[in-house]
Amino acid sequence: MRNSLKILEANNLSKSYKQADSGTLKVIDNTTFGIHKGETVAITGQSGSGKTTLMALLAGLDTPDSGDILIDGTNLNLMNEDKLAKFRAEKIGVIFQQFHLMPHLSAEENISLPLEILKADDIENRTKTVLKQVGLEHRKTHLPSQLSGGECQRVAIARALVVRPALLLADEPTGNLDTKTGEQVASLLFDIVADSGMTLVVVTHNVKLAGRCHRVLKLDAGRLVECEN
Repeated sequence: MRNSLKILEANNLSKSYKQADSGTLKVIDNTTFGIHKGETVAITGQSGSGKTTLMALLAGLDTPDSGDILIDGTNLNLMNEDKLAKFRAEKIGVIFQQFHLMPHLSAEENISLPLEILKADDIENRTKTVLKQVGLEHRKTHLPSQLSGGECQRVAIARALVVRPALLLADEPTGNLDTKTGEQVASLLFDIVADSGMTLVVVTHNVKLAGRCHRVLKLDAGRLVECEN
């Protein structure tokens, strides 16, 4: 049963970019939507429709031209840079298509890095727990260059999960993987999210991946439209 509490609320959200040759491009156009705690939601749309821009806004990595984003009841617009950075680190986990691992750190060190930055308690045990969840205990000392694409994405998933975020955002989490590896990584991600009751928002072109979510929203002409799933 869906939780009645909303973990994420976006109200009248707009974002535009100035283009050198063609004026202003409105990417997100006065869109309003909400996501409930424990939901898994896919955001789909054509290439260039603004999905990654929307993800950056929800992650607090970019700021809207107008409108508000509330995560766990906190308005991102009302925080200064320091408070926003701390809030992001504690509340929002992000999984990138390109992994974005630190090349000079081992798998284990990449995963524990967010906890080190937060000066969290029990870093060693929390890191071990997520390493086990993603099945990489035997690869924990390896550098990203020594890991396969699927293993790198598992490390990226573990790094996002280790802070126990209120909201997990995934931008094309299987986009750089072959079909078989992508399906394995997707299954791992959805299993962990289901076991933890976490909220997941995933941006994807992958119809099969989107179909695993409770809801599918399509970004079209800057607005999110609910799709049949």
